[in-house]
Amino acid sequence: MKKIAIIGTGPTGIYTLFSILKNQTPVALSLYEQGDEAGVGMPYADEDNSRMMLANIASIEIPPIFSTYLEWLEDQPETHLARYGVEKASLHNRQFLPRILLGEFFRDQFLRLVARAKQHGFTLDVHESSEVTDLQVTPQGVRLWVSGEQTEEQFDLAVLATGHVWPDEEHFPRAFFPSPWSGLIEADIKAGNVGIMGLSLSAIDAAMAVVVQHGHFTETDDNVQFTLDKNSQALKISLLSRSGILPEADFYCPIPYEPLQVVTDPAIEREIAAGSAELLDRVFALIKQELELADPAWSEKVALRTLTADTFSAAWFADRKKHNPWHWVQANLREVERNKRDKHTVGWRYTILRLHEVVEEIVPHLTEHDRQRFTSGLGRVFIDNYTAIPSESIRRLVALREAGILSLHALGSDYTMDVQPGKTVISSEHGDFAFDTFIDARGQKSLKIKDLPFPRFRQQLEAHGEDFPDIADDYTLLEPPSVRGRVAFAALPYLMHDRPFIQGITVCAEIGENIASAVSHPAAHSRRRLPFIEL
Repeated sequence: MKKIAIIGTGPTGIYTLFSILKNQTPVALSLYEQGDEAGVGMPYADEDNSRMMLANIASIEIPPIFSTYLEWLEDQPETHLARYGVEKASLHNRQFLPRILLGEFFRDQFLRLVARAKQHGFTLDVHESSEVTDLQVTPQGVRLWVSGEQTEEQFDLAVLATGHVWPDEEHFPRAFFPSPWSGLIEADIKAGNVGIMGLSLSAIDAAMAVVVQHGHFTETDDNVQFTLDKNSQALKISLLSRSGILPEADFYCPIPYEPLQVVTDPAIEREIAAGSAELLDRVFALIKQELELADPAWSEKVALRTLTADTFSAAWFADRKKHNPWHWVQANLREVERNKRDKHTVGWRYTILRLHEVVEEIVPHLTEHDRQRFTSGLGRVFIDNYTAIPSESIRRLVALREAGILSLHALGSDYTMDVQPGKTVISSEHGDFAFDTFIDARGQKSLKIKDLPFPRFRQQLEAHGEDFPDIADDYTLLEPPSVRGRVAFAALPYLMHDRPFIQGITVCAEIGENIASAVSHPAAHSRRRLPFIEL
């Protein structure tokens, strides 16, 4: 039997296992999970999340394994769902539910996959509480080290499915959290000035993790209130970002996505083949055609025909910038809830949502100058659109503001952050802010080969002189030749340089399916890669 190691058993590892099991030829699988329970994943683990933290994906979007997420939920006892504030009678496939509950679904599906593997002749060993600390590719196979000790087995293929990478909280003072998943859930946050950098769902989750220590929400179908404990009156939370623009609430649209009419895969391939010169502008011309077809009224309203790849972002955010953010966010919430009720699709929003994945294909082919233009322009629009957040999270934010706890601050483009043992000071063009506790919730950053936590493997790759892994369509490494086809690189932070929008469970499923093809037919050609540019 071919021997395969899967390092990490979150969604990417789970969907990789699922896809491998669909092959006819049994293999020997060894799965390594550094956490106590395999098959959950850090974003959904009980120890890393509170019950107030919502997953930003609904059942309708989650690729099924043995069942859909909704089917699994409907099989759960009412009393169990009630622990998470979920009413069984109100379940539906577009519902956003607690992250921990989604983690339970993945754990259940994982255990069923393990049983299925053994029933169909696969050899499978699950190693929990087993952190892989190093690996090395040799002519005889891939060697692993677990907790510093070399394993007896060597593998034909090792799959790196290690997921997100957050800074180790031990390197920071306890008043500073480099991410919401760096010890925040277990920490005792004192009532005082709390700063949170970022305005994504991760930032909102960080706020939830703090406030549940100092009060409680009272929630009905259309109203949320927050009551602060009497001994926590000093609690004040500030949300900070460069723009101070709040995100939109998640909006209704058809799923699976309807096909685009102009910006199709063949159209993008033709533009790429025509060369890098003016590639961004040529593709933006196609984007304008797509938007005009989908929503001519909106296109006329924003004067789309006069816009360029550089000015489109300003037009996209203009409405939010000219209104009070809290008035705007409540108006947006009323609009999207009405659209969900009426099953009404807003053409321009839906078009941008469908565009981001196909347009991402041009990024490795852009000139250095155009890549910077893309990042500061269209890239911001795409990210804002696909990271729209659950309505429940918007209501909770508004409730915290109405309770006098939450404020919002725009820092501008130039600010500094000074992390001190007892406080964090943010200095910007709009003033200075000092916080007793500070949480950096700006999300996952792109990582390079030099950031790999595996010393021997890192040395093997660095000897080739590249900053980023050179991977094939099936995610196996192509360079250097000594590692070719022996390691599948599915760790998302190291793929973000080529694919700036790579994120989410659907991507994990796509990666897992591609890796499964490497088990029998390794790919020979490379995915397109960008040169590294310091921005």
